Amino acid sequence: MSLIYKKILLWVLCSSVANLLLYTFLSLSSTSPGGTSQARVRPRVLKPDGVFWKLSLDESALWNRLQHALDRAHNPILRNGTAGRAVPRLGGRCQPNPGVSTRVRDFNTLPRRVKDFVASMHCREYRLVVDQPGLCKGERPTLLLAIKSQVANFENRQAIRESWGRAGRIGNATVKRVFLLGRQDPGSGHFPDLTGLLELERRRHGDLLLWDFKDAFFNLTLKDVLFLKWLGRRCPGARYVFKGDDDVFLNTEALLGHLEGRSNESRDLFLGQVIRHAAPLRKVKQKYYVPESLYVGGYPAYVGGGGMVYSGDLALRLGRASDRVVLFPIDDVYMGMCLEKLGVSPTEHPGFRTFDISEGDRDNPCVYRSLVLVHRRTPGEIIRLWKRMHDPELKC
Repeated sequence: MSLIYKKILLWVLCSSVANLLLYTFLSLSSTSPGGTSQARVRPRVLKPDGVFWKLSLDESALWNRLQHALDRAHNPILRNGTAGRAVPRLGGRCQPNPGVSTRVRDFNTLPRRVKDFVASMHCREYRLVVDQPGLCKGERPTLLLAIKSQVANFENRQAIRESWGRAGRIGNATVKRVFLLGRQDPGSGHFPDLTGLLELERRRHGDLLLWDFKDAFFNLTLKDVLFLKWLGRRCPGARYVFKGDDDVFLNTEALLGHLEGRSNESRDLFLGQVIRHAAPLRKVKQKYYVPESLYVGGYPAYVGGGGMVYSGDLALRLGRASDRVVLFPIDDVYMGMCLEKLGVSPTEHPGFRTFDISEGDRDNPCVYRSLVLVHRRTPGEIIRLWKRMHDPELKC
């Protein structure tokens, strides 16, 4: 073997060894001190899939068009090749948009509630007339009760304060409470001026949040979004959040006991009565009517809006995710949309009965001891049930 050939062979061998050592060094360098690859913890751009997030666009429905543009505006994978489509404006001065009527083919024939929603669905910023900036100062709340109410529902709120919504210490937990209100809707009836009574209630109880938007059924989604933003500013340390209506009965002790047992798996917790494979109702007279000109497609899995519980960590992420989901007129469905955007699935709990229980069990306090929530109870029923459940002589 010639000397030149030997030198070439030696050079190739040394180069191969050097490359191998360099590759090994780089591989080790990409691992964090704890042994976790840096590549694994970098943020990833996820491509929505499944039943709800469709890549194809249905041009016939306004919500689908707006969401399609929003998905592409915030996702570089989806944005490629789709530049030029207008990005929906979310936020800004909240004035009705009269031009939207030309974007919905049957706008003039729609019910007033749908027209009002469509004209203002771009609005997300409303003045907070009554705030509670110090509600969560001091000890971190274990459970924050956020109850959707209306200005005139004084009796509902007081019944909750005197029963399942009592704030303070319950066992080892700290419970705090807030009621979520919009301004009274003059279009839904003739009401007396309740400003003075509301101010008295605010000063006495310190648990009201009131925004300057019309408190209509299709604006409950807006109430959810505004509350999540408030939570991020005023109460980001809440460990869990219960959000429900002011006509539900909540077994607060049972809920706290359940949450205590889930402490190690609570980051993505969204708990309640899960509804799957639902679709929009298309009959105009139905309360949950959504026209095809507004939305086409099925609904993602969601939790019945009468009452739900989620972790404080997830609440903060839902607040951010809502910036990427166009407002939808059904509030519990909208929360399901935001969950799907985050890649989180709601969790079923058999103790949540948002569609009520059998008529024969309605007045049996022993039945309620094994439940977490039931819907549709009057203030009188709430007080009576609470007292009977806590009667020391009750035997079940």
